Amino acid sequence: MWYRTIPLVGVIAWVWLGLPQITVAAGYPCALRQYSSGSVCVCNVTYCDTLEFEEPTVPGSFVLVSSSSGGLRFALTKGSYLRTKSGSPLPPPPRKRSRATENDITITIDRTRRYQTVEGFGGAFTGAVSYNLAKLRAPLRESLYKSYYSKEVGIGYSFMRIPIGGCDFDLDPWAYNELPTNDGTLSNFTALDDRDLVKVSQIKQLIEVTNNSDIRVIGAAWSPPRWMKTNNDWTGASRLKPEYYQAWADYHVRYLELMKAAGLEFWAISTGNEPLNGVIGFLFIHFMSLGWTAPEQGRWVGQYLGPTLRQSSVSSVKLFGCDDQRYTFPWWFKLMDQGHANATSYLDGLAVHWYWDGVAPPALLDQTAASYPGKWIFNTEASLGDKPLQQHRPILGSWDRAESYILYVLQDLQHSVNGWIDWNLVLDERGGPNYAKNYVESAVIANITSKEEAYKQPIFYGLGHFSRFILPGSVRLDAQSTSSNVVASAFERTDNKTVVVFYNKANTQSIVRIEDKRYGSIRLQLPGKSIHSFLYA
Repeated sequence: MWYRTIPLVGVIAWVWLGLPQITVAAGYPCALRQYSSGSVCVCNVTYCDTLEFEEPTVPGSFVLVSSSSGGLRFALTKGSYLRTKSGSPLPPPPRKRSRATENDITITIDRTRRYQTVEGFGGAFTGAVSYNLAKLRAPLRESLYKSYYSKEVGIGYSFMRIPIGGCDFDLDPWAYNELPTNDGTLSNFTALDDRDLVKVSQIKQLIEVTNNSDIRVIGAAWSPPRWMKTNNDWTGASRLKPEYYQAWADYHVRYLELMKAAGLEFWAISTGNEPLNGVIGFLFIHFMSLGWTAPEQGRWVGQYLGPTLRQSSVSSVKLFGCDDQRYTFPWWFKLMDQGHANATSYLDGLAVHWYWDGVAPPALLDQTAASYPGKWIFNTEASLGDKPLQQHRPILGSWDRAESYILYVLQDLQHSVNGWIDWNLVLDERGGPNYAKNYVESAVIANITSKEEAYKQPIFYGLGHFSRFILPGSVRLDAQSTSSNVVASAFERTDNKTVVVFYNKANTQSIVRIEDKRYGSIRLQLPGKSIHSFLYA
């Protein structure tokens, strides 16, 4: 890896008695393309930008990686806190305190106050993602695999969510054992569907190309075959017929066993995607769903799914509950236990979606964590373009959408969340395919017309500032900012390095001081609307 000194690119860092170099990674920089709403980074069959840097190893050394609405994409700064021969930080030189110093925004790291452990970040490999990737030429497809899941040149995702059967991001709704009907023995569920065989092949290639065998896969079902449901339809108001409670539990285990036999082992499954879609959401949601009330789901989990999974050949697979909006926390789990006394004892984690975070306070996450200690809380789905007043499609280059992601990820991390999984990894220019025309945003947009280009949205870089630096096993530290314009979270990693991820919401540049008693302080001049990952040894 080589670095070259370049002119100031919008991020300036000062340390006491010295200036660090301003550098960029020797990997491949963003091929920036401007659209009316902002800029994207273009990947094609011969070129795709990367994130490559040498991690700091000498105590006090750091790297600062920055992205901004002004066009920075993973810009890299290297430097070090200056230290005495004894290893202690040098004191600042005596000088008169300036107005600029008095107006510094300060982020203070308190290592004595420690919170949850973060397991990692990821995205979803839906039928639409599989379809889009298959349309791209192989070199571009492999570059996108690396961009997401490589720990050396990409953003180092460690999780992948896969639908069990179909979801709205498919060409058609589908499930296993659609025929014969009323078949509680699942006699026709003996092999993987061709669509899943394609996914398995693609994911195996992804693992090989990225050299990342640590990816943890989470499954979730949208709907059983229609004959198991009270309305005999893919969508609409529905419940699972009680006579098929055991068959639906067996369905999940059968899927896990077939996937394992095909070479793809799952780390976890959920109790089902967005159960309230079939209870109240059917009024405006027209894709696959299965309605549950919390007590009904509690009975199914406590009496059927939990015991069946525990007694199966895939008993090590974790189970996450709810998989719905934040406003269901924590009452959903309390009502599950009313349906069956042992329901939540079978849950290893609690899954939440972000779509109504704006009306449900993050304190609900902390309350849930306190009520159910020892259980993970994962955000398992997020996207934009789903609301009535939003544009139901990708907006190429939109920094506003990236900012929404950045601020909500920071909020989740500040409120007990252990893992964060985005929705579709790659969508087409419309935000699909989606048989229900439920088109939304994605961090990467594939040009399916040419099959030779893909566009990394600002969202991709926003997410990468978390996923590449907050490694699995990192513990959140207390981080307090003196300004509401700068939002920050800090983490101590298992390699004893510290990372601070922070965002400048202001439209203008800000002077930020990061204070850590172990090393002293460092001053950074940040451009407006910019996100930064500050990693130091």
